[in-house]
Amino acid sequence: MKQNLLPTRKIKGFDVRPGFYELNGATALENAVNFTVHSQNATACSVALFKRTEQKPYAVIPIPDSFRIGNTWSIMIFGLDIYDFEYCYRLDGPYEPEKGLIFDKNRNVLDIYAKAVTGQSVWGKKAKGDGSYHARVHADLFDWGDCRQPDIKFQDLVIYELHVRGFTMDSSSGVAARGTFAGVIEKIPYLKKLGINAVELMPIFEFDELESARVVDGQQLLNYWGYSPTAFFAPNTSYASAVEYNREGDELKMLIRTLHENKILVFLDVVFNHTSEGDEHGSAFSFKGLDNSVYYMLTPDGHYYNFSGCGNTVNCNHPIVQQFIVDCLRYWVVEYRVDGFRFDLATILGRNEDGSPMPNPPLLKTLAFDPILSRVKLIAEAWDAGGLYQVGSFPSWNRWAEWNGRFRDDLRRFLKGDSGMAQAAVNRITGSEDIYDPRIRGYNASVNFLTCHDGFTLYDLYSYNEKHNEKNGWNNTDGSDDNYSWNCGAEGETDDKEINGLRLRLIKNAFTALMLSRGAVMFPAGDEMCKTQSGNNNAYCQDNETSWLDWERLKRYGEIFEYVKDLLALRKKHRIIRKNTQPISLGFENITYHHGAAWNGTLSDSDHVIGIMYSGKKKDGSDDAVYLAFNTYWETVDVTAPELMGYSWQARFYTGVPYEKGALLDAMLNRRGNTFTLAPRSAMVLVLE
Repeated sequence: MKQNLLPTRKIKGFDVRPGFYELNGATALENAVNFTVHSQNATACSVALFKRTEQKPYAVIPIPDSFRIGNTWSIMIFGLDIYDFEYCYRLDGPYEPEKGLIFDKNRNVLDIYAKAVTGQSVWGKKAKGDGSYHARVHADLFDWGDCRQPDIKFQDLVIYELHVRGFTMDSSSGVAARGTFAGVIEKIPYLKKLGINAVELMPIFEFDELESARVVDGQQLLNYWGYSPTAFFAPNTSYASAVEYNREGDELKMLIRTLHENKILVFLDVVFNHTSEGDEHGSAFSFKGLDNSVYYMLTPDGHYYNFSGCGNTVNCNHPIVQQFIVDCLRYWVVEYRVDGFRFDLATILGRNEDGSPMPNPPLLKTLAFDPILSRVKLIAEAWDAGGLYQVGSFPSWNRWAEWNGRFRDDLRRFLKGDSGMAQAAVNRITGSEDIYDPRIRGYNASVNFLTCHDGFTLYDLYSYNEKHNEKNGWNNTDGSDDNYSWNCGAEGETDDKEINGLRLRLIKNAFTALMLSRGAVMFPAGDEMCKTQSGNNNAYCQDNETSWLDWERLKRYGEIFEYVKDLLALRKKHRIIRKNTQPISLGFENITYHHGAAWNGTLSDSDHVIGIMYSGKKKDGSDDAVYLAFNTYWETVDVTAPELMGYSWQARFYTGVPYEKGALLDAMLNRRGNTFTLAPRSAMVLVLE
C-alpha cells in the first residue's frame, strides 16, 4: 500500500508527521527527512537544526510524545534541503549520576547513526565553535559499477596493515594527495608489485586527532592512530583529499572499488570496545547523552569500568548495543563493500554487562551467523587491557579468526636464539595445531604476524634491546616492556658493517618464517623496506617522521623488498605451503620434520635448528615439495634435507648471503648431495625440481 507522506501538523513552522521507525538515524526521503532516535531512559527528544558551520540552531523541533512508539521517537520533517543544514538531538530525562543517568535537555547529542559528521575536516585544525559535533544527512550517489569483491580464501591471505595518513604523508611518497584515501590509490601499483592481496586499514571511523593533543619538546603530538572513535558510521573526513560535503566516503569507496578491481581485499580495523567520550571526567556528546547507562559498562555506583585502558568500556552485550554494532558492521559491508574486520581488544565484545567473561557471548555469536556478514572475515585481537587473554580459546563458531599473539612471541624468541623455543617455533610455523584444531577449523583460525602497528617495527626489533618512547612525553613508561627484541650488539643505528649485516639477515629470517607459515599472514606497511621508528614501540601520538613511511628506504633496503616480494611469489605458487593437498606420490604426510638430519622429528630444549618439509600435489596433479630450515645458533651447522626418489632439491632462498634473485646458492651453501652448510643465524628454502 502506498504510504501517505502528506504532513499532519506544524511544529515550529515545519510540517511534520510520524516517521518510519525502522529507519535509524537521519534519512533523506523524496520531500522530507526522516529522523529516528532510540533511548531507553530518556523522557523527551528534540531535533536541533543548524545552518552549515553555525553553532546556534535555527530551529529546535520537539518530537511529540505521540510520535513515540516504545523507546523510539521518529519524525519526518518536510521542506529541508540536506545540503543546507546540520543536525543533532537533545534528550531530556533524569539526572542521577549514581545510577548512570546523566541527561541534559540543553546538551547537543550526536546521532550515533550519523553517516556524515562535522568536525576536523582539515587534519589537526580545531573546528570553530563549542566543540560539539553535528551530523549531516548523507547522500549516497556512488556508482559501484560491475565491480565484484575478490574471492580469496582465508589461508591464502597476505594482509598489509597500513595507516591511511602515514602511508603517503611523507614527501618521499611522491603522491599528489598525501595522507589521504586518494594517496593510497596512487600507491596501488606498488601494492600489486609487492604481492599482497589484502589491506587492513587502521581506524578510519571519524575520530578527533586533537584529543589529548599536547606539545612535547616542541613537537605537536596528536591522536594519530585513531583508536578512539567519535562516530561509527562515518568515515574520517580529514582522510579525504577534498571536502565531500554530504558525500563523505566517496573517496573511500573509490579506494575500495579500485583495490577490488586489482584483486585486493579491504579490511577495517574497528574499535567497539570504547569511545572517545572517556570516563566521568571526559566529554559527553554522543552515547552518554543518549543513554549512558545502556551504552557503557558502569559500576554499581555509576562509574565506568575500564577494560579498554581508555577510560570507558562499551556495554557490548546489552541487547540495544548489540543491535547497534550489528547495524554498523552491516552498513560498512553493504554501503562500502568491506571484506572483513579486525576487532580491537575483541575480548571486551565477549564480556557481560558486569564485565565478567561469557562462555558463549551473544554478540560474537550473532556476528558469526549474521546473513549479511556471512562472507566477511572476522578477526579478533583476542585480549584486552583488563587482563583477559583468549588466544586459542576465543569463541569462534568456526567463523572467528585471531591475531595469533603466541606466533609473534614464540617466533621472536626462537629467531633471536633463545633456548627451549624450537618446538614452539615448529608448531607456530605449521599452523599452531596445538591451539587450533585443524580438523575443525582448518587453517582459518590463525593470523600469523611478528610485528604490527603496536610495538617495534621489524627493523627496530633487531636494532634495540629497549623501547625508546621518550618523545611520547610519559618518561618512557608507556608501551610494552616485553618485546623479545635484540639489538645485535649496538643500541640503535650503527656504522658497524657486521652488526648491520646481521640485522638484515635476521629480518630475512623473520620474513621467511612468516611467509612460509600455515594460516593467514600479516605485516605492517614499511617492514618490507626496513621502516624504523627509532625504537619507539608505542607511536600512537607521533604524527611526524617517526610514524610516516619514508619511501627513500625502499632504495636503501631494496634487497629486503625484493626478498619479501619473491617470498610472497613463492608462497602463492606453492599451495602446499598454505594447505594440505593430495599426498605426494612418494606417500609422505603433507608436513614432515627434518631437524638437522633427514626424518629427525625430535627436538630438545637445547636445539636451535629446525627443518620442515611441505609436500603434496600441484593443481595439475604433479608432485611438489618445499623444505625450509632455520639455524638460530651463533655457529655454522650442517643440515640434511630428505632424499626424494627421482627428484632433487634446488636452493631458492638463503639468508646467509645478500639476496640476489637467481643466484647460484649451492656453492655458497657448500652443498654435498642433500647436505647443506648454514651460516650462523640463517635460513634456507629448497624447492623440488
